[in-house]
Amino acid sequence: MIKPLLSSSRLLEYIAGAKLFPTAALHSRFPIVAHSHLSWDNVWQRPQQLLSRVAQRHAVLFVETHVDETAEEGRYEYGIAAGTREVFQLKIMIPRKVWPMGDYVDQLRRHLVIKALGEPRLLKFHRPIQWFYDPMAVISFSGFLNERLTVYDCMDQLSQFKGAPSELDARESELLRVADVVFCGGDKLHKAKSRFNSNAHFYGCGVDMEHFSGALDGATPLPEDVRNLPRPIFGYYGVVDERLDYALIQSLAERTTGSVVIIGPTAKVEESSLPRHRNLHWLGRRPYAELPAYAKAFDVCLMPFELNEATEYINPTKALEYLAAGRPVVSTAIADVVTHFADVVRISRTSEQFIELCEYEAGSLNPRKQKAGLRRARASSWEGIVSEMESHIGTALNRSDPARANPAYAMHPAEIT
Repeated sequence: MIKPLLSSSRLLEYIAGAKLFPTAALHSRFPIVAHSHLSWDNVWQRPQQLLSRVAQRHAVLFVETHVDETAEEGRYEYGIAAGTREVFQLKIMIPRKVWPMGDYVDQLRRHLVIKALGEPRLLKFHRPIQWFYDPMAVISFSGFLNERLTVYDCMDQLSQFKGAPSELDARESELLRVADVVFCGGDKLHKAKSRFNSNAHFYGCGVDMEHFSGALDGATPLPEDVRNLPRPIFGYYGVVDERLDYALIQSLAERTTGSVVIIGPTAKVEESSLPRHRNLHWLGRRPYAELPAYAKAFDVCLMPFELNEATEYINPTKALEYLAAGRPVVSTAIADVVTHFADVVRISRTSEQFIELCEYEAGSLNPRKQKAGLRRARASSWEGIVSEMESHIGTALNRSDPARANPAYAMHPAEIT
């Protein structure tokens, strides 16, 4: 039997209660509760890059929802997120048997998060900024955490991804309505979302230059599983999902006397459906820490995306990572890549041209193009993006609460208590 949950009014009383949030817990500086459709433990990308840096100045709680195949009741678990010392990761576990019950799941997610916020280590997340990656979470949480502000960081057009919930468009519309600030990870996304929120800003992907420039370090060893593969090596790392052009990958493997290496976990595709060839190597997931070493092993870095609904709005994080590694890059004609990287990335319009460009780049070193790519990467740090985002958030905070207005906030948000 499903237990009744707290009513909305009781939830508000609960979260605002003195027992849940004693005065001693109010010392945190603008805590952030982030709701994500991605797991922190997945491929390290925009949410992890941004929030791990935000957490150097603000307490961050990263909330993710999982389906539990065996549980009878909802539960949660939390701890410090991998790769950080500051980000708390909160996993909400929803029993499979109730997952189709949309309204109940919305309430259960809310109930479990609010219950978790009573944990001694999580008391600091009083009156947070709510930061959304997952539009589906807006019904569960918007207006229920006594939030200071709502931020929507829109990194993809999720409704066009395979398996997207039918309610996603409607929920994103609601999120765009209530958001105080909207950030968009792509130029095309920004044009689309700014029609529905006047405070929308385009911030594409950044790069951890120090990390990926390890590919240029002579002391960085090549990974054993690619060290002795036939050259040239055409390599990709990232999620292996419906966005990749598998026919193109197979054609490249068939045409080259070298090797095609694909690194990353599969999602929404069956491993048994992946093309096979003696020159094609599916290596699966590799740790983020090892990616520069793999990039060093690649003669050419690939962005072999199919031009479909799922890729219409993407701005691939890996473009700058490849450039920071000093590697030549060949991509299909993704809109945001054409707009922002055409001067430093080779862009193909056909499968035949993609293969020809790969072969050309593998056979010719272009120091001038490499230097241009490195300059682009150096000018696109995640730290710079975070700083500008914080400025927009500070402006929105001052606007939403005039009593807090402080000209210094826009420059030094962490200093306001």
